[in-house]
Parts: sequence; structure tokens; C-alpha cells
Amino acid sequence: MKLYSLSVLHKGASKANLLKAAYDLSSFSFFQRSSVQEFMTFTSSLIVERSSHGSRASVKEQEYLCHVYVRNDSLSAVVIADNEYPSRVCFTLLDKVLDEFSKQVDRIDWPSGSPTTINYTALDGYLAKYQNPREADAMSKVQAELDETKIILSRPELNPRQKWSPAGNELKPWTWIG
Repeated sequence: MKLYSLSVLHKGASKANLLKAAYDLSSFSFFQRSSVQEFMTFTSSLIVERSSHGSRASVKEQEYLCHVYVRNDSLSAVVIADNEYPSRVCFTLLDKVLDEFSKQVDRIDWPSGSPTTINYTALDGYLAKYQNPREADAMSKVQAELDETKIILSRPELNPRQKWSPAGNELKPWTWIG
């Protein structure tokens, strides 16, 4: 599970404007990184341009899943992840990023802003934090712990409701005395 890109854009009347972006291209070779980053920036803009206001969508592009959220105020965010990354966690991240961005950056700067003029530094931190969805998202963490507990309880020798007889290689119900 991996996140590659997290972008904030403004959806204009005809074109999407990139406001800020963060990339994790460490899994690509040094010579591929600039073209991969360009591809992700282009894909993010294209997906925002083709999405309607107030919508959330997931789009498969090559081996990546692009999750987009376009708010009614034209502020948009795109996260590009691999196919294994949970989409619910992506949309939670997008919602959190857009809420924080709209509080820190004036609405007047959105239509004409660029990555060099917008002062917002939290994207790199979010991209790093959300690389492991179980640690970043509370719901995923609870689900992982629940799955782990199910696995432990399904092992016969550890299940408190059954008694394991190693000699007979069988399970026997507990006999309560009292």
C-alpha cells in the first residue's frame, strides 16, 4: 500500500489550477522521477477538470488509483495511490486536507495561486503520515486490531471457549465444574 501524490487544485471554468502538491517518488528510479511527477500532475489536473462540483470519485489510471474530491467552492484535491490502498482512507485524507487548506489559505488566492505563491506546508507531512493507513486512520487501526483478534481466537490452542488436547489432536468443549 502506497501513496504517490497528494495535490490541491482549484477548478476553474475551463481549467484546473495546481495550488500545491507533494510527491513520494522514492520507489521510482532517479531518471524516471521527473516524468512520473509530470504524469501525476497532468493526471490530477485532468481528473479535476472532468469532475463535477461536489463530487468524489475514484479513477483507475494505468496501475494507479486516483481519488478526487471537488468541493462546491471549486477547491479540489487528488491523491494517487496504488490499487491496494483503501479508498475510504483516501477520501478521509482529502477531506481533512481541503478543510485545513481552506482555513489557512485565503479564498481570493485560489484562482490565481501557484505552488510557489501558496504558503501551505502540511501536504508533505500528510503524505508521509498516511503511507501506513492503519497508523494514520483510527477506523483502519481498529479494523486491523479486530482482524488480529479474530485470527488469534480462531487458533484452537488460544481460544478460551475450547480446550485443546494435544495428545488426541482434537478440540473438546470446556467442562464447567461448580
